[in-house]
Amino acid sequence: MKLQELIKGLDVSEIKGSLDTDILNIAYDSRKASESSLFVCIEGTVTDGHRYIDDAIKKGARALMVQKPVEVSGNITVVRVPDTRYGLAHVSDVFFGHPSGKLNLIGVTGTKGKTTTTYMIKAILEEDNQKVGLIGTIANIIGNEVLHAERTTPESFDLQSLFSEMVYKGVESAVMEVSSHALELHRVSCCDYDIGIFNNLSRDHLDFHKTFENYLNAKIKLFEMCKKGLVNIDKGSRHKGI
Repeated sequence: MKLQELIKGLDVSEIKGSLDTDILNIAYDSRKASESSLFVCIEGTVTDGHRYIDDAIKKGARALMVQKPVEVSGNITVVRVPDTRYGLAHVSDVFFGHPSGKLNLIGVTGTKGKTTTTYMIKAILEEDNQKVGLIGTIANIIGNEVLHAERTTPESFDLQSLFSEMVYKGVESAVMEVSSHALELHRVSCCDYDIGIFNNLSRDHLDFHKTFENYLNAKIKLFEMCKKGLVNIDKGSRHKGI
């Protein structure tokens, strides 16, 4: 796929080099960069992907997506965007052909009960004779196939790749846990949710979100991405003000 196709519709601050470059893979870890890949530089809490540009180029990367000004030599295209985390979600969705839109996708967020809720929904859908995919803390599942899960919600490229595999293997509906971190860090941006479910909210993850209001606002983002939203109104778990 041409780089120009991947970034179509994306807010771009600057382009250096040719957009006619063929992209065969996308990597956000320089160790996974390969021939003719797009390396997306993610600035994380532990390290900064911009530091590993040379390593990615040595492995064959022919284009870079950055959010900081960088200087590179050779025939390397550089695309600068305001936020590479969102940029990664956008190009991953395009690269895999918008697979979430080909599934009946259900997202479950909330402080407690996400895992239990997703497994209950999976069981209900299977009773309807559907082939179901599940993405969550314990495992990722495609029908009867169980895959290892590294985090509650995968990074955007890995998530879109998983959706693509589900579509290829005939999955009709997919249900997934959607963490507040995933919503805040754009791991689920560009996903096409049919239903969003909000279980409950309690004081948690404030080391990351800093304030309870920020935590709530992160959760609410799921409702900006779904066609239908469901909220648990049980008095025992309802947060005042919701």
